[in-house]
Amino acid sequence: MRVVLVILSLVLFFLLSFPLYLVLILIGKKNPRAKVRISQAVVSRAFDVILWFAGTRRTVLGLENIPKDTAVLYVSNHRSYADIPVIYTSVPTLTGFIAKKEIGKVPFLNLWMKNLNCLFLDRDDLKAGLKTILQGIEYIKQGYSMVISPEGTRNHARELLPFKEGSMKMAEKTGCPIIPVAISNSDAVFELHMPWVKKAHVVIEYGKPVYPNELSREDRKFLGSYVRSIIASMLEKNEPLV
Repeated sequence: MRVVLVILSLVLFFLLSFPLYLVLILIGKKNPRAKVRISQAVVSRAFDVILWFAGTRRTVLGLENIPKDTAVLYVSNHRSYADIPVIYTSVPTLTGFIAKKEIGKVPFLNLWMKNLNCLFLDRDDLKAGLKTILQGIEYIKQGYSMVISPEGTRNHARELLPFKEGSMKMAEKTGCPIIPVAISNSDAVFELHMPWVKKAHVVIEYGKPVYPNELSREDRKFLGSYVRSIIASMLEKNEPLV
């Protein structure tokens, strides 16, 4: 029953929100930031409804760690399709995220993602991948935060996959803070019992900002591994909360 409600809510959102999407295109021509702000408010509200239908209870920790006066790079572990809804319903900054290129082909969803400054990464094409990262750098310079999951794929194991070091370039090139993000138990919403959606308690914690320029040379050289260790510690700490 829950999976039906989730699917219906997604379909209704795309159908009912399309006229608003067209209006936002016009708004964006005069005020691009307003377009992003309104789009994020609409999408966040839609995700709230979807997570409610899914029976997903959320505990959000560490919001006080996120700087409010600058763009940041959120670096997150990746367990589930539910990760992005959980992030968007809690994050306080205007934020896009890096998704795999296949998601960019999903009708309607890709339109709203583009409104949110989301980018689609081709992991098999180094030149295209570099272009995507460069666009992410430009968004951060414009004051928009970005989310990236350096594991590169959804991972249901307890141990994190290695973090791809290139994913840190957006922070290294802009000097923006990195916010480690630890998401626990999000795969209990769907992936652990596909095709069913079940009640779950998801814990998301935003860690203290990491400033690459303040790290030692060794930690800067392996920045992905450094942030990975922080997230691993956060996940271990939060295990009793799930």
